[in-house]
Parts: sequence; C-alpha cells; structure tokens
Amino acid sequence: MSFRRIKAEQRDAVEQWLAELNGPRRDEALETLRNEGVRHESASIIDTSDGPILVYAMESDDIDQARAVGAASTLPVDRRHHDVMRTADGGAVSHRLVLDVSDH
Repeated sequence: MSFRRIKAEQRDAVEQWLAELNGPRRDEALETLRNEGVRHESASIIDTSDGPILVYAMESDDIDQARAVGAASTLPVDRRHHDVMRTADGGAVSHRLVLDVSDH
C-alpha cells in the first residue's frame, strides 16, 4: 500500500485517469499487471481537510520487482500513468502500519 497526497488542482485528472484505466483502457491495465507480476491493484481517493490522498494497494509476490518492471515499461499506458501520477504527486503521507496479516 502507498499513501500519497494529490495536488488539489490535479484531483479530477487523477480520478478521470483511474476511471479510464478501469474502463476503456482496462485491457491495457491488465496487460501491465501481468507484465509486473501483480495479481490485484486498487486505488481510492480520500478527501481530507488537508487535501486529497490517494491510497494505492497492489498484491504481488515481489513488489520491488513489480515496481521496477512498471518503471521501465515503454507501453503507452504506463508512460501516461507515470505522467499523470508525477504531475499530481503532492508528497508522501505519514502513516503507521497497524495490521499486516496474510495467509501466504
């Protein structure tokens, strides 16, 4: 999981992009997941008094490898994803993991 602030003026652009990935570009997003070795990816936006926060979760046996493959990808959908997220990134959110349970 990751928690990142979204610049307030970029909130709509992030939400529209993620809706595009979950809709008309879903096949491309699924191809990316397969390439990265990711089984499941989910994102939520939480609106707070300090601005929006993107909560991003990925399930993979090797998250570092998944991130490396994603970062090196030349697929148009991945390049666009990186551009949208880099533009919107408002910085890390301080948090503390309080539960981490898995059966594998």
